[in-house]
Amino acid sequence: MEVVFSKQAYSDYEKLKQYPALVEKVKALVELLKNNPFQNPPKYEKLIGVRNMYSRRINVQHRLIYEIRKEENVVIIARMWTHYEK
Repeated sequence: MEVVFSKQAYSDYEKLKQYPALVEKVKALVELLKNNPFQNPPKYEKLIGVRNMYSRRINVQHRLIYEIRKEENVVIIARMWTHYEK
């Protein structure tokens, strides 16, 4: 699948750059999404009330939020930072 980053995801990635371990984890998750966005483990969660949106943990605080568009063969990464702070 093709992986596309939203503007917010690019902004979040800039914040993550200050934490090399988190950057490596995100890179691994992106590779996993390219190969099979439904692979388990690592565990993923379907977001309630939002169509085709899923979440995977980067660490305890941060999550990678993404949308799967099967018909377009695309995964759109929406966020990569906690929703508790801006």
